[in-house]
Amino acid sequence: MRTSRPPMGRDEADRALAHLRDEKERIGSALLELESHQGYQLLEGATLDGQTRELQARVRSRIAELWGLFDHYGRVLGAAEELRARHSRPGQAQLAELTRLLAGQSVELPPEEVPLERRTLLSAPSGERLTLQDVVERMTPLYEEVAKAVAGLDGVWSVLLSRLSEAEAEHRAAASLRDSLGGTAPDLDRLSAELDAVAKTVRTDPMALASGGRADTAKLDALLTALARVRHELEEADRLREGFAGRVRGIADVLDLVRAAEAEARAAREEVLAKIASPMPPEPPDVSAELADRLADVGGLRPGATAGGWSDVAERVAELERAVHAALEQARTAAGLIRGLLDRREELRGRLEAYRAKAARVGLAEDAELARVYEQARGLLWSSPCDLRQATVTLAGYQQAISTRAKGAER
Repeated sequence: MRTSRPPMGRDEADRALAHLRDEKERIGSALLELESHQGYQLLEGATLDGQTRELQARVRSRIAELWGLFDHYGRVLGAAEELRARHSRPGQAQLAELTRLLAGQSVELPPEEVPLERRTLLSAPSGERLTLQDVVERMTPLYEEVAKAVAGLDGVWSVLLSRLSEAEAEHRAAASLRDSLGGTAPDLDRLSAELDAVAKTVRTDPMALASGGRADTAKLDALLTALARVRHELEEADRLREGFAGRVRGIADVLDLVRAAEAEARAAREEVLAKIASPMPPEPPDVSAELADRLADVGGLRPGATAGGWSDVAERVAELERAVHAALEQARTAAGLIRGLLDRREELRGRLEAYRAKAARVGLAEDAELARVYEQARGLLWSSPCDLRQATVTLAGYQQAISTRAKGAER
């Protein structure tokens, strides 16, 4: 097929050849660089499933089409270079052929290489003819599509593989601790199964964990957090193994404080019952004996004593530590509340004398009614057992009577 344009001159043909050689070199380098990209290497070297396998198939198809077009481009350019090499001073016939090769529809695609979207009912059997420029224009969007797909996959896969590596390292650390401690770790077993499932997806179908073109690390993040928690618990068990006797002694020391606080609360209650009739003081806590039994059980544990090994021992020690500290706080609070009734009585006594002094200052020292109320309040507050509720009401009445009479005297 001849080109419709006039034949090139010798210099023009040589310039076109030089340009096309450079273009071919740059295209070949770009294709080789694309195939050496980490994302492409990952895609080619993996056994894939799902969305990523579909992407792999598309990329392979486009790459094959690119290299096919490049080969056609190279064969036509090679024919032109060979023709020019044979004729140092090409005549019109040679220049016309060079023009056809370099600028005409010199690239003929076999029917099977014509993209389906470019076929028609009649044209498909006879293939398709393209110029070298047409070939480059056909290759450009294919290259851009593959480059975008490969870069996108690389971005997603790199993030997921990095996060997976962190999670697997956390898992190995936790599993190593579990094995050294003996016993079982049900949470770790469950997380191991979940990690295996996510790892399979990351390695065989990373695009299933992509959203909006970006890696979705939510599952891996949650696993990493959970594995870190389990590792921390196992580290606690390991620290317990190293300092077990000291931890038990520490619990025993706090338990002694609990006993002392409970004894103080009981003594305070006995004193209050003797001195105060109402309100009744609360019953003091009495949990030290039960805590002592638990401490004896824990003190006798060793890793072989329970199915969970040191992990189970660590959990029971931690629970007992929390329990004895809570009991200490409860006993001290109870003792404070009980003694608070005695403190309340002393406070009311002080207020009664302060109101009496106020009555004297405002000229009401000889007021018979006030004297009667004062004696009533004093009798309540200095009697044993004392009715604090009634004393509080009487004292409030005494204060109100003083205020009322003082205001009347001012008028």
